Order: sequence, then structure tokens, then C-alpha cells
Amino acid sequence: MRIVFLGTGEFAVPALRALVAAGHEVVRAISQPDRPSGRGRTVKPSAVHAAATALGIPHVQAADVNALVASEVAGAEIGVVAAFGQKLGPAVLAAYPRGCINIHGSLLPKYRGAAPYQWAIINGETQTGVTVFQIERRWDAGPIWGQREVVIGETETADELHDRLAEVGAGLVVETLAALERGSVEARGQDRALVTRAPKLSRADGVVDWAEPAERVARRINGLWSWPAATCAFVSRTGRREQVQLARARVAEAVDAGAALPPGSFLADGTVRAGRGRVRLLEVKPAGGKLMSFEAFANGRQVAPLDRLLPPDS
Repeated sequence: MRIVFLGTGEFAVPALRALVAAGHEVVRAISQPDRPSGRGRTVKPSAVHAAATALGIPHVQAADVNALVASEVAGAEIGVVAAFGQKLGPAVLAAYPRGCINIHGSLLPKYRGAAPYQWAIINGETQTGVTVFQIERRWDAGPIWGQREVVIGETETADELHDRLAEVGAGLVVETLAALERGSVEARGQDRALVTRAPKLSRADGVVDWAEPAERVARRINGLWSWPAATCAFVSRTGRREQVQLARARVAEAVDAGAALPPGSFLADGTVRAGRGRVRLLEVKPAGGKLMSFEAFANGRQVAPLDRLLPPDS
């Protein structure tokens, strides 16, 4: 098929590459404008912009895709959308005989929204997946062409699940297009009674409440990595204070450990007391430092009972 690809973020890159490898003609890639990043605030190409350039695909930057002229949008049989970050208006959807299909990182109708796989981990789902659906006026609400499930690992982070789902989505969208060409697939509507939301995350979501049960604390840590990241102040028994991001954790004990220390306190075995049970930190990132094992962090700071993890602004 002749395709216009609309995507910006890393999640979309495997799909763009897979479409080209499968022999589809991607006539144009459209992304949000390149933005400054890093400490130097250097403007760098978006992930899709860079991939399109490497593949020799013409690229268009659009602050508002709905404001583009028809020649920049049309000229294809179908639009394929992934991690684009803009809502497509009626004129764009009507520019393609087959409309636009989207690759979404959840098993719709569950987790409609901007952070589907993150909330799946945070909420304790044991599986999630990818959905390819037809875009319509309502957000993430169009009929479903295909889905594929994946199991969420016990200590899998949002970043790791993102990468796995991106690859699964790439395969699924190629299969979907082949089925559409054959006429061998029918879309099915979403059950509105099963809809759940996955709102965009903010830095405020990175605050860890150690008074919650260990299961919820560990899931939140894993589901927030690497952005916005669960962030705490490590406060030693001597009063030394250091900000640290928590990257990976697991439940050490789900029941109450019986310790007299308050939630957020380190215990003798290096675990952290939660409101119920204990959490074992596996990876952390100190402020200004690199991602490291918690063992290395603890050895360097001689972590011991009476050391605590507190909210970063406390």
C-alpha cells in the first residue's frame, strides 16, 4: 500500500521500519517539530524524523497536522499513526480512502490515553498488549482491527515494556495491512463498559507514598521509570540528604514486617518498610549520577537502619 506515516516518538520507529521492510511505499512521514533536548538544549531530530531520513523517506514537521495543505497530507491509500501526539481532524482522516489506523500500547478499550503501558504496570496488570484500531473522532475509541497480548514481567519497567510493545506493534500493523489488502478481516467495536483511562503522567506522579502496601509501591516504581521516575530524598541517620530516583523494585515481603520503624525506613536486610510489607530496591539513579544497582548505592553510602526515603520536598 501507499502509506503516509504519522509518528514522532521512539514507539513508532519499529513500525516505520517494518512497513518499509514489508514492501509498503511510505510516501511521507509526518512528525511534530524537532525540539531542544539535553542539558545544552540542542535541537535534535525526533525519533521518527531521524528514522525517516535514514530510510530515505520525505519528512514533514507539523506543529498542527490539521493545518497542513492537502498536498502534504494526502497522496496515499491509508494513514498509519503511532506515538504522534496530535489529534487528527476530519479533513486529515478523510484524506485517505481507507482512513487512518493507529497503533496503541494497550488492549483497548482498557487504558485509553497517553500513558497506557505505564498505568498497566502501576495498576498491577499481569498482561497488556497492542491494539491496531481505526481512528475516529473520539480518542482511542475506534473499531479494532487486531490485538496481540504480552505478559508483564514481575520487575519489568515502563521503558522495557515500551520497547517490547513497540516491536509487537510493528508486527501487528504489518499483519493488519496484509489482512486489509486481502479483505480477510473485519473491525469490531469496543465495549464501552470496559473502558479505563491512562492519563498523561506528570512529575507530581513521581512521589512515592511509603505508607501504601509493598505491592503498590514496587509497581509504582517500575511503572514510572524512566519518566517521570519515582523520586525520593535519601536521608541518612547522620542527617545527610541526597535526591535519588528509584528505577526498579520488587516485593520482598507482602505482609507486615513487624518493624517499629516508620514507612520509608531501611531495615537491617536493606529492604524498605512499606505500610504493609517490605520493598527491595534493585536499581536506582542518584542525582547527577548514573543508573546503578541498589547494592552498589547501598555499599557506597553504608545504608543501615534509621536511614530513610522521604518525599523529595520534605
